[in-house]
Amino acid sequence: MHFTVLGPVSAEVDGRAVDLDGSKQRTVLAALLLADGRTLTDERLAALLWGPDHRAASTSRLYTYVSRLRTRIGPGLRLERIGRGYRMDIGDAVFDWDLFRRLAGAGRADLLAGRYAGAERTLARALALWRGPALRDVTAHLADAEAPGLEEARVSAHEDHADAALATGRAAEVVPVLTELVARHPVRERIRGQLMVALFRCGRQADALAVYEEGRRQLAEELGIDPGPALRSLHQQILTGTLPTARAPRRPAAAPAAGPGGGGHGLVPAMLPAGAGDFTGRAAQTAQVLAALHARQDVLLADAPGTGKSALAVRVARHCRARFPHGLLYADLRAADGAARDPAEALGWFLRALGVTGALPATLDERTHLYRTLTTGRRLLVVLDNAADDAQVRPLRPGGGGSRTLVTGVRSTLASLEGVRLVRLGPMEEGEAHRLLAAVAGEERVAAEPEAAARVVEACGRLPLALRVAGARLAARQQWPVARLADRLAPQERRLEELRFGSLDVRASLRAALDPLEGAARRDCGLLAAAGPALLTPVNTARLLGLSCEEAEELLECLASSQVLEARGAEGGGWLRYCFTPLMRLAVRDGAAPRAAGAGPAARRPAQAAARGRASVAAGLPPLQPARRQERAGARAVVCLTPLHQVLDVSRQ
Repeated sequence: MHFTVLGPVSAEVDGRAVDLDGSKQRTVLAALLLADGRTLTDERLAALLWGPDHRAASTSRLYTYVSRLRTRIGPGLRLERIGRGYRMDIGDAVFDWDLFRRLAGAGRADLLAGRYAGAERTLARALALWRGPALRDVTAHLADAEAPGLEEARVSAHEDHADAALATGRAAEVVPVLTELVARHPVRERIRGQLMVALFRCGRQADALAVYEEGRRQLAEELGIDPGPALRSLHQQILTGTLPTARAPRRPAAAPAAGPGGGGHGLVPAMLPAGAGDFTGRAAQTAQVLAALHARQDVLLADAPGTGKSALAVRVARHCRARFPHGLLYADLRAADGAARDPAEALGWFLRALGVTGALPATLDERTHLYRTLTTGRRLLVVLDNAADDAQVRPLRPGGGGSRTLVTGVRSTLASLEGVRLVRLGPMEEGEAHRLLAAVAGEERVAAEPEAAARVVEACGRLPLALRVAGARLAARQQWPVARLADRLAPQERRLEELRFGSLDVRASLRAALDPLEGAARRDCGLLAAAGPALLTPVNTARLLGLSCEEAEELLECLASSQVLEARGAEGGGWLRYCFTPLMRLAVRDGAAPRAAGAGPAARRPAQAAARGRASVAAGLPPLQPARRQERAGARAVVCLTPLHQVLDVSRQ
């Protein structure tokens, strides 16, 4: 079998062209081919066939296109139904896009190694596979989604081929091609610089200078920026006649040109923060993330605060940097004050790292468009740490299909990002937790007191942040036996105070999960932490708070989405069960105290009141009056407090 998308979409079986019915049939085939073995959902295929507003399109029509594709290509095509989508495996069939990528990659490798003649031949073979614009005869929806990335790869291969040809003294041969490419991509500085070099080496100094002036004008008018330093330096060499008439490139670019405003100087961004030298455990999760990135999936690490998401993301990024030769971008999306960072600020960092000089675009949309232009055709890994929501992440995802995004965040709703694989961390395995404590505090010291070390691990809830704080405290107090810290961690009322050292604060980290919650949800959360049972269900939560079961389930789901609660399996009645981790319960309960402290004398009743409330809950409460029920009499509202609210002195006003 032979499939093509670099021009008209076509298929051949045993040298015989397969009859494909119009643009819809070709769209289904091309979309499955470009998915590269991944499953495409019915929703995604329908959007590529009929556009985002495809509600009127019949699902049966999609099934018909797939069925005809199976019939016409024959049994050699492994096209299977996976859940609510389709996956195609072409086996050892020839696919021109795959062949182009292999040849272009081999040619780039030869170029970087200084094998210029071999690079020129291999890249010429890759470019010969193109038979016009890619994805002809498909729907506009598929072409808009995929064609720009394919075209970017083609232009990058032309750039590499021009470098190789110039290095072997074939300047005159590349002038026509480069002239056409500059006309189509007027703000792409690498191509413009190559054309200037080729013209100069053909004895056309004035034409080379004219090409520079035209580029300077285009950049100023379209983007409001000046040429990058590499292009300015090249212009000066041509102006003074000091550019060598023939030589190999000083350093073949390890990545496509930086693009508009970029220097094209081959700098590879490396923005990752320092990783933890004593990183321990998380082998299973590391393998999951690496496998997803290898399968060309973006990844979301979403779990409660303190589970080590950031440390794992940085470790994985360093581990697989060879897969992303064009650089590693990193942004912490949480500002120092805990607020969500404006994505426009992070885009400014990324654009500078990618070589943009001069004034940056003013608006978020303009920066996003420039960022996607610069990253299309590159293989970058973008690490977005501490993301607040999907709206903050979307502008920061790179363009094209070669780059990947690794996101960390608390809210599991970040999984709404398209094409993202969710990986959870949870508490560490017991053995991993002991090894982390030993790595920070000292192996011999922990091994000498295994029982005390086990108590510390248990008190820390096997939470990586808590274990790191405990280990750091032991390392700083060499005179303490491990048992001393275990004893200090034993009382629950002191535990969070003990789990604070330097800038590390378990209480503050855990309470960050409460930040996205609205006022009512925060108050209800405090009530559940103070007086709720170990396992919460919509039924017992409804009775505790005076809500309907539907309202209680919505509240519990909201808290689970924010990683305040952990979701467990369903009970007999079909309701899911939820629970606080021990440290999270302490953090939420502790966080409610300062807010209640100034509420007046009633708020300062002895702690026995809460204990009585918990005892009544354990005994089973009678049906309660809904706390949110209001009866209006003119302009006045009468609010009925549930007994639990009265016990805990929490006002709903």
